[in-house]
Amino acid sequence: MSTSLHDTPHEPPNDTKHAGHAPSPSLSESSPHDSVAPDILLLIFIHGFKGTDTTFARFPERMQHLLTETLHNVTVESIVFPAYETKGNLAEAVERFSDWLTTLTVEKEVASGGGHGAGKAKIVLCGHSMGGLLAADSLLAFANTRPDRSAPLWPHIIACIAYDTPYYGLHPHVFKNSATKATEYVASAQKTASSLWSTLSGLQSPTKSAPASAAQPAGLLSSPSAGETPWSRWAPAAYAVGGALLAGAAAGAAYYRRNELTLVSANVLDHMRYVGNLWDQDALSKRVEDVLEIEKEHGVVFKTLYTILPAMPPDYTPRTFCILPKDKSPEIKAHFAEARNAMAEDEVQAHVGMFEPSTNDGYYQLGLATADIIRDALARSRAAAVDTGVVHEEQPLPSASSAPNSARVKQEAEMMQVNEAEMEDLLL
Repeated sequence: MSTSLHDTPHEPPNDTKHAGHAPSPSLSESSPHDSVAPDILLLIFIHGFKGTDTTFARFPERMQHLLTETLHNVTVESIVFPAYETKGNLAEAVERFSDWLTTLTVEKEVASGGGHGAGKAKIVLCGHSMGGLLAADSLLAFANTRPDRSAPLWPHIIACIAYDTPYYGLHPHVFKNSATKATEYVASAQKTASSLWSTLSGLQSPTKSAPASAAQPAGLLSSPSAGETPWSRWAPAAYAVGGALLAGAAAGAAYYRRNELTLVSANVLDHMRYVGNLWDQDALSKRVEDVLEIEKEHGVVFKTLYTILPAMPPDYTPRTFCILPKDKSPEIKAHFAEARNAMAEDEVQAHVGMFEPSTNDGYYQLGLATADIIRDALARSRAAAVDTGVVHEEQPLPSASSAPNSARVKQEAEMMQVNEAEMEDLLL
């Protein structure tokens, strides 16, 4: 059974919560060296399909603040990977991200000074949705392309954290439970089809009219006017249904706009090719297995936090956006933990609203759980450095119990009689 974010998040991590590792070294143990220059901890956030660099909202800021307050002699910086096109081949996106991360790491390590060299910057990859696939594939690329197989991993990635990443694909109920919204899109598509028929009639009429380019060329397969809703960002099935209706209804108009439609179709297919990675079951399973091997060899902590909604009729089973590793080994299952959300209407809303407290009542718990994973990864990295003699003169970490406790923060807020806005600032 997968673990839950609500299972004593403030206790020090142990081997039952992070199976696949040896138990974490004590975070309060002294390091054999005193630090002069602080460690560099880079939290790299990567959005997913149709996401943007605002996908994570203030979550990166919150994590930077939380870890800065609870880690000694560590410079923490959250960096959001710039928005990128989620289309084409995933491998191409991996290559672009890897180049970007390599350059960033060199810049940060050189700027830190101290003569510690490569590996000074410790990196945590945080990917949402398909951003988790990009993070995992980039980790594998760095590990597999080392010129010397005995060389340490560089950039020095210490953790790969995924938020609702469909490592085993999308749950079929994602589309089933959102059928009503899909129907709305079909209805909108039908209206667009009628409009196109009117355009066709106008084109066939001897009366001169405005040039065809005055109408939007992407109308055949692009989303309708409500296209910026969360559903439209994660509904390739709805796009396909709407596209099929329109293709049949506007066959005549297609001839008159064949050049424009060629561009539109190529664009849509490019996006679908990117999402197509989610239906290659063999590749999905192998990716997870390969990352677990990297975890064993290099100590990179691998964890997936997936959204789960309360059970509702008629199925009365908890709802998830992702397929879970139900038939996999306990070792694999232990790398997946619940991120509960009782506010979202459906799986898609939970998925896209993961990083907003207004749409996720488990938002603060998600942050605390993330901080625990990162502290665990940093402690393991330091212990491994001591064992191998590669020590960057580090300070011991505080225990996980020193992390802000949400209940304690709320009590203090009541005592101080702060308002709700000030309360949020405390938690952030």
